Amino acid sequence: MSQIQEKHTTAMDLAEAAMVAKLRGDLEQASLLTRQAFENELAAAELIVNQLDAEPTRSILHRSAATLAIDCGELKIAERLIATALSGNPPEEIASELKDLFIQINLRPYLKRRGINIDDEQINALIVNS
Repeated sequence: MSQIQEKHTTAMDLAEAAMVAKLRGDLEQASLLTRQAFENELAAAELIVNQLDAEPTRSILHRSAATLAIDCGELKIAERLIATALSGNPPEEIASELKDLFIQINLRPYLKRRGINIDDEQINALIVNS
């Protein structure tokens, strides 16, 4: 098993364990496992970052790492991962998902800078219905 695949598999196992911990109400454990999943997926993405011909694997790993970064509150890292993925040649479907993640990260700050206050329910409705 390649180092990339090994780190990705570990990340997905940890993310699944985090979901189980969250469902059980153990939010501290869920947070810890999510952080570990993020670190593993980030490591996998970094191993393939310069392999522009490794699509869709490259963009999928970056999307997954960005999603986990968002879950960990690492929004700047998530933005960097999204930009890196989009700088390659991701398939259109993955590119759309990456752009959606970027909007998810930046919509609230964008609206706030323009004096528009919006609650979580309204933000979720905008994101889900887009």
